[in-house]
Amino acid sequence: MRHVRGRIIEVETIGQFDRRLRLGATSMSGWHLQGVDLTERGTALRSLDVAGALFLGCRLTEADAVSVRARGAIVFPELPGLPIDTYRTTLYTPTELFGSGDYQDSLDACAYAWSQQVRNLDVTLAQALHDHAIDDAVEQYVVGRSLVGVMGGHSLRRGGTSYLQAAELGQRLAGAHTVATGGGPGAMEAANLGAWMRDRDAAELGEAVRMLGTVPSFTPSIGAWADAAFGVRDRFPDGAESLGVPTWHYGHEPPNPFATSIAKYFANPQREAVLLQICNAGIVFLPGAAGTVQEIFTDACENYYADESATSPMVLVGRQYWTETLPAWPLLQALASGRHMADRVHLVDTTDEVAALLT
Repeated sequence: MRHVRGRIIEVETIGQFDRRLRLGATSMSGWHLQGVDLTERGTALRSLDVAGALFLGCRLTEADAVSVRARGAIVFPELPGLPIDTYRTTLYTPTELFGSGDYQDSLDACAYAWSQQVRNLDVTLAQALHDHAIDDAVEQYVVGRSLVGVMGGHSLRRGGTSYLQAAELGQRLAGAHTVATGGGPGAMEAANLGAWMRDRDAAELGEAVRMLGTVPSFTPSIGAWADAAFGVRDRFPDGAESLGVPTWHYGHEPPNPFATSIAKYFANPQREAVLLQICNAGIVFLPGAAGTVQEIFTDACENYYADESATSPMVLVGRQYWTETLPAWPLLQALASGRHMADRVHLVDTTDEVAALLT
């Protein structure tokens, strides 16, 4: 059993199923079984009261599938011809998404291409089921973790001073928290890189950034861009964990390989909401464009209406950028005035200042 929520019992492996039986289970009411191969458990299924059980993408013999439906269970079968597992129970890894061959043949590329086909009920249902499964995996991932978010522009090029500073920020934050980003390129990749390099010194982080700088952007070749990242991972193995939460809505932008766990969604609004909600230790906003501005004020809205115990820090990095280039700071200050969030919004210039606030 993975975990219990009220009367809901989630079963995601055959071992968890067998354990419930050893504990003397006679009823499966409230069980949610996801992606479990039950083809060898027909005898057990026939001995159990299955009314109220939910089978999501489980493998059943045809006779058992007919039997459990007739006795009150709900069965969502595997959907054929999909590049993705709609009932997966874990987050993605970079190796799983990129594979070992050409990027155009990778799971990431195939899932994006499939998502761009003509939308029909089968496609939208499969995407919704997939994102529901990712939600569940994220929920399990965040238990017991202190997560700090780092948001910023996807267009930040590797190898430059700003990229190095974002990586240094991720490295420092990873000493106290699990770093979570939007999972894409640019500032997001830099923060995940910094987290990966948590236990390395400044010289090694600088070397990693220079290695990446040989392929500064994912255009024109995502494959070359990803290869450079995996080269850094090989050069500096056993990096610290971090989380990326990207989306196939922006599928032309690949996920970065430095996030060790990747919660990739089809629905961008769902992905945005999840990313902001899970960052219980606060969020850092590096310079970015429309997407970053949206994230600032979505987070601000949550803090504006939250009670004091539920507000979390917001740190905008770049005084000139956020007061002149894109003057989000004056509006954020005005919103915060007189609210519980007033002393939790900050405008700074350096990673030292961020670290002092969040570590």
